[in-house]
Amino acid sequence: MQKKIIVLNGPNLNLLGTREPDTYGTTTLDEISALVATHATGHGLASDFRQTNIEGTLVDWVQEAGKSADGIILNAAAYTHTSIALHDAVSAIETPVIEVHLSNVFAREEYRHHSFISDVAAGVICGFGATSYILAVDALAAMLRNN
Repeated sequence: MQKKIIVLNGPNLNLLGTREPDTYGTTTLDEISALVATHATGHGLASDFRQTNIEGTLVDWVQEAGKSADGIILNAAAYTHTSIALHDAVSAIETPVIEVHLSNVFAREEYRHHSFISDVAAGVICGFGATSYILAVDALAAMLRNN
């Protein structure tokens, strides 16, 4: 049976390509979705790619993925720095989660240096633009091969 990863994206990522291109690049979320799908297929993985601006929906998706996916890539965006609910959702599941950020959050504002996700994630990838997602697919593929 083919293993499945789910890629969950938080608020304002639907604006990629036009929102602060000096920080986030010019690649759109749809383009990242296509890159992830192609790269996941190359690893023999099925992928599901989603975005929401609503915190509760993201929590629901994490819980759902904990039952239906073999791995999760999570770019919680601003919720990374504010959401104890997402921390608790990730903590409550056994499915490995890779936290992803397009920008290097540690080279930005001080409030972005703290993540409520990092301590319950399997790993964190940040600062490589759209390639951060590809690196996360590679990391999950390696983890799933070893399990």
